[in-house]
Amino acid sequence: MLKLNNVKAGQKAIVVKIQGDKRFLSRITSIGLTLGCKIEVLYNESKLPLLLYGRDTVVALNQKESKNVFVEVIA
Repeated sequence: MLKLNNVKAGQKAIVVKIQGDKRFLSRITSIGLTLGCKIEVLYNESKLPLLLYGRDTVVALNQKESKNVFVEVIA
């Protein structure tokens, strides 16, 4: 299990755990990141937002937020 911010661009993963307060969890689930969701990291450079593709949507998360999302890399 890896933190999302450690996944490299081009890798695919499945969301297995999300940590945070109610506000963060509500925001993350409302944009489509839920447990079991398949994602692909499009862009991940330090100090810049992480871009990922999941559920037919491109999502941007800042590096701090992406540390609260845990995934398992599948490809």
